[in-house]
Amino acid sequence: MTSSQRVVEPEQRGQLNSVQLNIVTLVNMERAAATGSLEDALFMMDNSVGGVGQGTDHLETVCKQGQVLNWIIRPVEMEKRPDGTWPPMPKINNLVFLDTERGDEEDVAERRIMTELKIYGAPDRMRSPYTPVYYYWAGAILSTARPGLYRYRFVLELEQEHTREKLYLNTVRNPAVRILEV
Repeated sequence: MTSSQRVVEPEQRGQLNSVQLNIVTLVNMERAAATGSLEDALFMMDNSVGGVGQGTDHLETVCKQGQVLNWIIRPVEMEKRPDGTWPPMPKINNLVFLDTERGDEEDVAERRIMTELKIYGAPDRMRSPYTPVYYYWAGAILSTARPGLYRYRFVLELEQEHTREKLYLNTVRNPAVRILEV
């Protein structure tokens, strides 16, 4: 059995009854801006059962057909600074599923596996009624999606210190969702 053929035991399948799964990504904004890369700057966690790679940039989330996934993104540093400023914020600009059926993790997948719901942000009244506390990207796995491992790439938009310019970065190591048949 290869690593892409990992099996979720029947007793774990019974625990996959959550309507939604949350995939939380923390971004070390300072490291990403300094290096111009997301390598060693992403820390991902989820509430799926049987997933692997918790706390890494190559998380594998186990989900089922029809399940809603929420990708939540926040900076590691969230507190107001002593000088009264707030740290820069990350935003998911796009989430692209890759063509892993042919072993190619560069090309965009031709087949859709989810319906995108929307990019959201929650207002933070302490910072500003218009500035989100965090951003998230939501989508529902299609009920017709074939079971299997699907890698994806984040395209992140990062605010930068002392400038209005945004920094756009792609994930280096691609996280994945493992879809189980219902």
